[in-house]
Amino acid sequence: MSGVLRADGTVHVADPSQASQVYAKGFFGTPDRDGGLALDRYEGVYLAEMARLDLNDARGRRVAWPVSYRRAVRVDPEFPVRYLVYRDLRQRGYVVRASPPPIAFTVLPRGGTLHKTPSRYWVEALSERVPFDLARVLDLADRAQSAKKVLLVGVVDEESDLTYYRVRRSAPNGALPATPLARPTEGWLSEDRVTVHAPDAVAELGKALAYGSRVGDRLELSLLEAAYLLDTGQLTLRDSKSGRSVSRDRLERRARRLDPKFFERLAAYRDLRGRRLVVKTGFKYGAHFRAYPRNPEHAHARYLVKAVPSSHVTAWPEVAGSVRVAQGVRKQFVVAGVAPDAKVRFLSLERVRP
Repeated sequence: MSGVLRADGTVHVADPSQASQVYAKGFFGTPDRDGGLALDRYEGVYLAEMARLDLNDARGRRVAWPVSYRRAVRVDPEFPVRYLVYRDLRQRGYVVRASPPPIAFTVLPRGGTLHKTPSRYWVEALSERVPFDLARVLDLADRAQSAKKVLLVGVVDEESDLTYYRVRRSAPNGALPATPLARPTEGWLSEDRVTVHAPDAVAELGKALAYGSRVGDRLELSLLEAAYLLDTGQLTLRDSKSGRSVSRDRLERRARRLDPKFFERLAAYRDLRGRRLVVKTGFKYGAHFRAYPRNPEHAHARYLVKAVPSSHVTAWPEVAGSVRVAQGVRKQFVVAGVAPDAKVRFLSLERVRP
């Protein structure tokens, strides 16, 4: 079969019988009124590379495949990365169609029929050099969820290898009984932690409600836990050195001095606790939190959570490392995007094979 390569990198197949054959085997191109077929840049380059299509110029002269590839790159600088994703999905047996922004492609389920079967996936194609922009990815996840599509991000590394991530809005939840202390207990603030000594409070906070760490007969709380317990009226604070009362504002000033990300971490901690999850440090896994659906004595952690500003921008390799660690220990990696008003939106990322 042959087609004419145009200046913009698209291809036109004029012969109706050939056009019908190309279209029928994989739903390539868009049929025109004259029985021909218009192929976009991805389709033309792919079919030529797979030796299913011979390319000619307007004068009928043969055009080599590299010419079509270079022409597509000249018109669209993002073509090389996107084509690798397109090519991979086609090789996996999917019907793939180029899409207008904000995504690169729509993909039918295997065995689907174009114009009859709804697309299953929205696929964005990115180079690992492109920053991970949380605000944009959250927006894509919201749009995909509204359209009832599965959002995949195909990330192409510097060696042209592909990694796919399933990205979706997350709603972490647990089943911890939400039973606060009957009356506030007293905590003693040292440099970066708070100690509780009252036996009843140590038993209730440290066991049933799963706060802090039991060390001998005392309970040691993080500054995050102390701030949360202060906010919920379950704790009062005194300074370990002076014995004076410590206000909520003073506690936060100290916490922010020690941890510049305290605002985001506290907002995420508060939200997760409100979802009846037990929240513990994720330090050992390179995350801010690990979250349990029930008391850690009876359940494994379900989530690894990283709390960041909603405007967070980072490198994809950092995200890839976090996802890999989480899946390696059978947990879900969740990014908690915290807005300036402390509202939290959760985003789940999972490495998948389409």
